[in-house]
Amino acid sequence: MPSKKTDAPKQSEAAGTQTPDRANTNAKLQSLEADRSDATGHALRTNQGVRIADNQNTLKAGDRGPSLLEDFIMREKITHFDHERIPERIVHARGTGAHGFFQSYGNHAELTKAGFLQDPEKITPVFVRFSTVQGPRGSGDTVRDVRGFAVKFYTDEGNFDLVGNNMPVFFIQDAIKFPDFVHAVKPEPHNEIPTGGSAHDTFWDFVSLVPESAHMVMWAMSDRAIPRSLRMMEGFGVHTFRLINAEGVASFVKFHWKPSQGVHSLLWDEAQKLAGKDTDFQRRDLWEAIETGDYPEWELGV
Repeated sequence: MPSKKTDAPKQSEAAGTQTPDRANTNAKLQSLEADRSDATGHALRTNQGVRIADNQNTLKAGDRGPSLLEDFIMREKITHFDHERIPERIVHARGTGAHGFFQSYGNHAELTKAGFLQDPEKITPVFVRFSTVQGPRGSGDTVRDVRGFAVKFYTDEGNFDLVGNNMPVFFIQDAIKFPDFVHAVKPEPHNEIPTGGSAHDTFWDFVSLVPESAHMVMWAMSDRAIPRSLRMMEGFGVHTFRLINAEGVASFVKFHWKPSQGVHSLLWDEAQKLAGKDTDFQRRDLWEAIETGDYPEWELGV
């Protein structure tokens, strides 16, 4: 069972790791362009196609009278407003991501029959999403928490999702404990504290009652829980996966992402100050790096 490959495939992330001359070769982005439409020259219409002459003033009973419920344009506009927000996910609500590409270093047919891992000339579009776990969408980037590291590969054979974290282990072994774990790490129900991190009584109660979480607690209380940049943290598939080659031979593997910039963390004092000064510190760092052409890059190994 291989545990590491020196000729591991290479990951180029985030519109990131795309070199400028390849920025327009991302097939996924090209497919999205086909669905974009230009509204220039088109009249504003309702969902049923009725042309709208005025969407800034409701129908009223007289010049100064109350608004009338018979104004279906107003009702549709308000209904759309009420429904345009999708409720955030329970965990990993705060995230940021970018498009990029993946290109294998070599042919790994001895491990898998997946085409994108066999052709070193093949460029596979990817999308990566980084996230915190405990906090809501409006929480800070530099809290002490696990970071989600999820990559979607848009392969010729279909989409392959490699969901992971920036830590190689997890708090539980049996999925039936997951609701209990999430309830424990979320804020206390009577005062909605803390937000973003977990170091409160319900969390430590869970840890004390579930000894299998001890290993993960060591990771969560280490510097790995406060990365300096999303571009400077490792990623792990966490689970053990089973790859099957064309001959039907199976191999058990674990996926590891290694950042080309190395692994760097914040000091605890830095993390706390940044949480107050710039809650968007890490997503801003990723965005600005890509905007200036300093594309992040990871190598994928098994």
